[in-house]
Amino acid sequence: MGYGLSGEVFHGGLVRACPGMAVVAAVTRSAERAERLAATHPGARAVPDLDALLGDLRPDLVVVASPDGQHAGQARAALDAGAAVVVDKPLATSSAAAEALVSHARSVGRLLTVFHNRRWDSDQLTLARLVEDGTLGRVFRHETRFERWRPELDPAKWRDRNPTEQGGGTLLDLGTHLVDQSVQLFGPVGWVHAEIAARRGGSDDEAFLALTHTGGAVSHVSVGSVFGAPGPRRRVLAERGAYVVDVLDSQEDQLRSGLAADDPGFGIEPEERWGRLHRGNDVASVPSETGRWRYFYPAVLSALVDGTPPPVDPADAVEVLRVLEAARRSSDSGSTVEL
Repeated sequence: MGYGLSGEVFHGGLVRACPGMAVVAAVTRSAERAERLAATHPGARAVPDLDALLGDLRPDLVVVASPDGQHAGQARAALDAGAAVVVDKPLATSSAAAEALVSHARSVGRLLTVFHNRRWDSDQLTLARLVEDGTLGRVFRHETRFERWRPELDPAKWRDRNPTEQGGGTLLDLGTHLVDQSVQLFGPVGWVHAEIAARRGGSDDEAFLALTHTGGAVSHVSVGSVFGAPGPRRRVLAERGAYVVDVLDSQEDQLRSGLAADDPGFGIEPEERWGRLHRGNDVASVPSETGRWRYFYPAVLSALVDGTPPPVDPADAVEVLRVLEAARRSSDSGSTVEL
């Protein structure tokens, strides 16, 4: 459902690399995209809307890759039609809507999962390894950034022009990824302090969140479009040193450039992009784990065929939305919010 960048390049590219899955149709009214669909997925049909997708085709799995404000309603319709559903993040625009969707999927006995693909970023996997093997020792502060320089509003982009309740804004977009990554690494969030702004006059385009995890670590999350000098992708301060990663995982760029997700080089970071372990003046490169976005859909297939757990528990997506909502309450009130 939706054949823009996310549907065509990310989901479409990853499904192509998954033996046992095939794209049979995509919703698009663009003749150009329909031509690309036919060329990339032979036999796949371009259909005009969700009703056409769910009607005659009766798909096993529907991937909801439409604008965020449409996710919950379209996912519910697909579940009611008997399909399993993957929803691109965020699961919904509010935790209440997301929780209701999770309950509905359970009541109709259908698989529901969420494309929190950045759990399988190279730097996320590498940091998880360093935490688990004790290299860093106790982590004090985890800084994670998704900072861009896009000083002008783009009226063609729905995220720039739509309010939060319709899926607009950078916090719901990029913040979802970084909060989810932080929770996966350091556990539940107990307290949130946040500063959120709309510097360009549209939807929110700058956000800083200080998340205190119940285990003691603190995550500083920074996202936005008005950073003329973006900071490092990650900086982790711990008792045995600091881990620093300068650049974003390359899997998105690899898919955009046309590299197949089942190519042997997919997800591999060259040495010059590795993170570094700093101990004062002692600095050493840290070999990066291979990024593994391509394992998402095989895990979905296994859940459908063998009944294994889905790659992302949708309840996790509900918790992320609760953190984002707490951040908005914090920013509005100027106070720290306890979850």
